[in-house]
Amino acid sequence: MNTPEAWSNERNDGSRWQKLLGRGRGRAGGAQQTPTPPPRETYPSPPVGPPPGQAHYSVPTAGRRPPVATQTPPSAAQMTQPIRPQQGLPPQPRQARPQVEPSPVALQRLRRDLGRSQVIAFINPKGGVHKTTATVLSAAAMGTARGGGVIAWDDNELRGTLGLRAGSARHGRTIRHLVEHLDQVEAAGVHLPEHLDEFLRHSSDGSFDVLAGDEDPKLQRRLDPTTVLRVLDILTRTHNIVCIDTGNNVESPNWRTVVSSVDRLVVTTVPREDAAFSADWMLDHLEEGGYGHLVKNAVTLLSMPTPNPGPLLNDLQRHFSQRTRACAIVPYDPSLEPGAKIEFSALRPETRAAWFEAAATIVDGL
Repeated sequence: MNTPEAWSNERNDGSRWQKLLGRGRGRAGGAQQTPTPPPRETYPSPPVGPPPGQAHYSVPTAGRRPPVATQTPPSAAQMTQPIRPQQGLPPQPRQARPQVEPSPVALQRLRRDLGRSQVIAFINPKGGVHKTTATVLSAAAMGTARGGGVIAWDDNELRGTLGLRAGSARHGRTIRHLVEHLDQVEAAGVHLPEHLDEFLRHSSDGSFDVLAGDEDPKLQRRLDPTTVLRVLDILTRTHNIVCIDTGNNVESPNWRTVVSSVDRLVVTTVPREDAAFSADWMLDHLEEGGYGHLVKNAVTLLSMPTPNPGPLLNDLQRHFSQRTRACAIVPYDPSLEPGAKIEFSALRPETRAAWFEAAATIVDGL
């Protein structure tokens, strides 16, 4: 295999990069017809009886979600809170610090009425490609701009870390506990938001909610397609945007159920060969399975894990801009390097502005 430096030169449509990425599919030499999409997977939900004296709550078919009340977004001035000095200490001179100035156009795109609840899944079968980071920061940007109404769900079947990295752990409850009490939550009627909140965590700044994953690997057997759809239905009834951090097994019934129920896919990757090939193979897999319409309308998110973007960045941006609806790039930020708790406010101003723009790109057209 040639070096990455050799791939960064200008090349025509028959380049080695395109041929490698187009493995046997004919993308480098000719058009290929997209298979007819199969019908969206649906699974019957078991009947749930309401408690005496409460209205019955029904689980609709996935993909036909009722509108969710839209919260009033905050003004730009409300997005920045003043820093108060510690009690007992004299006020210190405030040092000049660059303020976050998200693009007014990006904020307008993020705040528009989406009509109904939207489901966004962050996908790539390879680990270490910033799926969790992208899910958390996208939810934070959306929730900050919209004033709430956003939830991040860790649907990684094997010990996902979103619950640990996304905010305050005010309790230890996870998706496992929600599944155990799913009947009672579904039957809560008009009190559904309050009952669901008992199982959610919240980001540190309160901009979005979190449904944490569980450490027990046996849980994956209980997250069957019917259960996944029931959980997803509850989340779309209580939130305007549902961001899902998916697992790595594209053959999992859980993964396929989520993909068949989303409004938009976000392909996360970093500017490395293995990550890009994994993402491209996954798009092939989706197209061959009849989900070409989701691939065409997907957004690719290129995230920088190091200060140096590397020689493949331009090639990858060009390639995924052609394969998916859009390609957004977010810069490296030192606060993300330890892999610890993610604080949106701790990002550099330019990084925050980039995430606002990326989040706006994700919701465009929904």
